[in-house]
Amino acid sequence: MRILVVEDDVILNDGLVTGLSLAGFSVESAATLDEARAALAAGGFSAVVLDVMLPDGMGTDLLAELRANGDRQAVLLLTARDSVSDRISGLDAGADDYLGKPFDLDELAARLRALVRRSNGHASAHLVWRAITLDPASMQVAVGDELVALSRREFSVLHALMQSPEIIQSKSGLEEKLYGWQEDVESNAIEVHIHHLRQKIGRSAIETVRGVGYRMGRCS
Repeated sequence: MRILVVEDDVILNDGLVTGLSLAGFSVESAATLDEARAALAAGGFSAVVLDVMLPDGMGTDLLAELRANGDRQAVLLLTARDSVSDRISGLDAGADDYLGKPFDLDELAARLRALVRRSNGHASAHLVWRAITLDPASMQVAVGDELVALSRREFSVLHALMQSPEIIQSKSGLEEKLYGWQEDVESNAIEVHIHHLRQKIGRSAIETVRGVGYRMGRCS
């Protein structure tokens, strides 16, 4: 899951990027509204963690822009202003969730997983396809009763595919979900991750639709 963190406090920004990365997210960050707009224009994010007070304006202004443009992307507001009226204002402005500072990083990660899960129409915390079970919280994957060890990138590819298992996802779309726009991505990176996944969870688990992309295998 690719997350955008918009936070101007350097120490908190760095902590969020490090902590959420360890929790299995692919994280990019911005410190201003202008930087956030540029990142969002590139697309590919599953959710946004948005500070309310930023050097060049209010995060709620950016939120209002997104909603006015019909953007339904999950947004979690993060702020030291945590009165009931502040929470009501943020939620009424279109936020999907609201977390006051100081906060617990594990709780933030759990809230983000829940937001992304709901936005993809999943009620359960676990994703299941055929014999494969994926737990985003623990970053564990099991085939039947057997746990399978995956790298962080392999887990991210499988997670992206299992969120919409019957939808064909393009190589470029998967790259968007896994890598930041500033990262150098090898041209065959997705193919390599898919190859390693098939070795670990079964060759038929992931189907290649030639010239289009990948989806979870339709045969058990």
